[in-house]
Amino acid sequence: MYQPPHFREDDRDVQHALIRAHPLGMLITAGASGLVANAVPFHLDPTASAKGTLRLHLAKANPQWRDIAAGADVLAVFQGADAYVTPSWYKTKQETGKVVPTWNYAIVQARGPARVVEDVEWLAAQIAALTGQHEETRQKPWSVSDAPDDFIRAQMKGIVGIEIEIASIEGKWKVSQNRPVADREGVAAGLGELPAQNDMIDLVRRYGGLTTE
Repeated sequence: MYQPPHFREDDRDVQHALIRAHPLGMLITAGASGLVANAVPFHLDPTASAKGTLRLHLAKANPQWRDIAAGADVLAVFQGADAYVTPSWYKTKQETGKVVPTWNYAIVQARGPARVVEDVEWLAAQIAALTGQHEETRQKPWSVSDAPDDFIRAQMKGIVGIEIEIASIEGKWKVSQNRPVADREGVAAGLGELPAQNDMIDLVRRYGGLTTE
């Protein structure tokens, strides 16, 4: 990933927090089938290995798992908040006019050795962990055990597990921190006029050293 130093985010806790907040990642492999990408919900276990372990499952009908079993290189990409940035928000536009549009975003990429898992107990634990992660905030959380056992067993016959021990992980937070302070203020103010941009506003202000009031 192209990584200018001022956009680099190396804090492991911050990287992991983005994965947990945006668990629908892109699983990318380069193997016998060529380049293959599938959107898949991941579950992160931060303590299972030095940099964390990602666990997921794929449909057996999806040939990507066979490439992984054969040793294909694996990349997982997680996209956080993002927003188009118009030059009209920059004070520099009024001063010199020498500005162009850009896009702000936060992203994490993880690589590592991957293995295919068909063990029933592993699959049951992965499904339970993934479901629990997303149900725990509901007033009446749904549990895998709410469904009939024979139905769940039949469903599990159609999937395979994938485990990725993260060997390298990169975070890139491109959130206007390379712009002058007045431009950063303009971006935060401009985003404030748009719907559903609170996350990006927070990133622009925190990484840009602006007050959060």
